[in-house]
Amino acid sequence: MKISTSFKILLGIIILNLSLNTMAQIIDNLDNQRVKWIPISDQVMGGISEVIFLEKEEDGLSFYHMEGKVRTENNGGFIQFRAEVEIEDKDYKGLKIKTRGNGEEYYLHLRTPDTKRQWLYYGSKFIASEEWTWIEIPFSSFRKSGGLFSRFVPNNFDPESIKTIGIVAIGKAFYADIDVAGIELY
Repeated sequence: MKISTSFKILLGIIILNLSLNTMAQIIDNLDNQRVKWIPISDQVMGGISEVIFLEKEEDGLSFYHMEGKVRTENNGGFIQFRAEVEIEDKDYKGLKIKTRGNGEEYYLHLRTPDTKRQWLYYGSKFIASEEWTWIEIPFSSFRKSGGLFSRFVPNNFDPESIKTIGIVAIGKAFYADIDVAGIELY
């Protein structure tokens, strides 16, 4: 069976286009693709949690490091680092994060135009194990936050509408210690 050159070229273009559409969008790799992360604690609302946020390097790997005491007194209970992002028009399934930590539960918080109040977000939890690991967090696992005005927020969101991503230690008193060496859409 002989295949024409035109058909081979067309097939190659289709395969290349399909592979480009399924490629990850790097949000931050601490190299040639970066966003500006801002550390935030519950002190912005009267809490007393403390956050330390640094960029570090170990064995040739650059990463962000957040640590601090999460305290629940004074209606507090969170520390985070957050960045504004722009999502390309692709059919992404979720976020992938390269992380390690102290074995505690952490959250990814996403904000959209529908989550205008500071206490509104879409969140999904993950465990930051002691070894570097890429963790895939599907968009289907994100749930909207509860509380005041949450009834006005849709249950689901369009990934293209994501405006900020936050890595968050929240909800209980504990010592947070987490590193992030990359985050991307898949």
